[in-house]
Amino acid sequence: MTARLDMAAAPPYEGSMEVTIVGAGLVGCLLACFLARRDHHVTLYERREDPREQGPDRGRSINLAISERGIDALRRLGLDGKVLAEALPMAGRMMHAPDGALAFQPYSADRAHAINSIGRADLNRELLDAASALPNVEVRFGHRLTGLDERRGRLEFGARTVDGVRVVIGADGAYSAVRARLQQLPGVSFSQDYLDYGYKELSIPARDGEFAMDPGALHIWPRGRSMMIALPNPDRSFTCTLFWPHESIAALDSPRKIRAYFAGHYPDAFELMPGLVEAYQGNPVGHLVTMRCSPWHVSTDAMTIGLAGDAAHAIVPFYGQGANCGFEDCVELDRCLAEAGDDFPQALELFERRKEDTDVIARLALDNFVEMRDKVGSRMFLAGKRIEHALERVLPGYVSRYELVSFSTTPYAEVERRVARQRRWAAAGAGAAILALGLAAAGRRTRPWGQNGQPIA
Repeated sequence: MTARLDMAAAPPYEGSMEVTIVGAGLVGCLLACFLARRDHHVTLYERREDPREQGPDRGRSINLAISERGIDALRRLGLDGKVLAEALPMAGRMMHAPDGALAFQPYSADRAHAINSIGRADLNRELLDAASALPNVEVRFGHRLTGLDERRGRLEFGARTVDGVRVVIGADGAYSAVRARLQQLPGVSFSQDYLDYGYKELSIPARDGEFAMDPGALHIWPRGRSMMIALPNPDRSFTCTLFWPHESIAALDSPRKIRAYFAGHYPDAFELMPGLVEAYQGNPVGHLVTMRCSPWHVSTDAMTIGLAGDAAHAIVPFYGQGANCGFEDCVELDRCLAEAGDDFPQALELFERRKEDTDVIARLALDNFVEMRDKVGSRMFLAGKRIEHALERVLPGYVSRYELVSFSTTPYAEVERRVARQRRWAAAGAGAAILALGLAAAGRRTRPWGQNGQPIA
């Protein structure tokens, strides 16, 4: 439902609109490109200085795993080729046991599918270049939103005030300033759930100019309540990320403890990390949070406000769908604008239908954390994966949940429904097969016997 204040909605829009996007990150830049393609004039406000000149925030560049949903969004704008040229495909997980043993788990039965590793900062630069190159997009850096007055159509950026803003979309991340204002309005609900875990970035540099590990896999060191992952980079390094309970991160408070812990728990990686201590002590600890907001938009006489990406539905990164989901938001909002004839209040009303899907992927991402840290190394889990891949080969139309999420654009909620149907089919098929075998065996036991002691055919 639309959250409305005590006044009528803004009238329908006709023709080109002035649209303001707060946040020039991944989703903000891509959304600007989609809106500009619809002949709207877009002004992007970003609190940071230009990251193409300043560089990324140190220790916060968790690599992204771009898959079909993100690629589909980029493809619609002709940006997929350039982005994927800088990405590295990963066809499966490489599990690292405590003794250094390796086990590869392909993402698909035929090993034809891969997710693509790309640095967040690199992708942001590409999308900033694409948005900035458009004649009807203007990007203003160094503008931190400090006030939003929905009754006057006013935005405040410190001492700067912008009046007459008709449409503003918050794409300013999990700690969105736009959403913070919406949360104060009647009818808008908000919740946030933090994991008792933090993340910290480390690195494995190139060795003699080459990758120190297989670059065709997402590397995982599952260790029960904690884990480390590593994704390849074009410079032949790996970006590693620890996902540990906060108390475990804090406990390693000296170089000696850091070296001893990694040597004992990640021995193969430890040998490849010459800058381990410096990175561990110097890089910040990030937080893992799921945020939910409803509704995602508000309309007044003066202004229509909407949310997209993490500002509307931040999720934890364990299904590799954060950026992919945000990019898919841009596709869906573009579709809603087409349906609504570029009437922004109506389009944002339609956009609310996506919440069912984002609620599903938020839950799947949390579930996948348990799988990645606890289960991927177990024999039962591996046996289940082999059975699942076997079903994909022998049952027409059977596709695993992971493939549907990562390698299709099937809506997340429909993925859940389809997987449930598939499991019922598989269970029914297995039951029928067992029954047939049982009847055949019973038939052999009950055949009449001849005088020579042999069953009569």
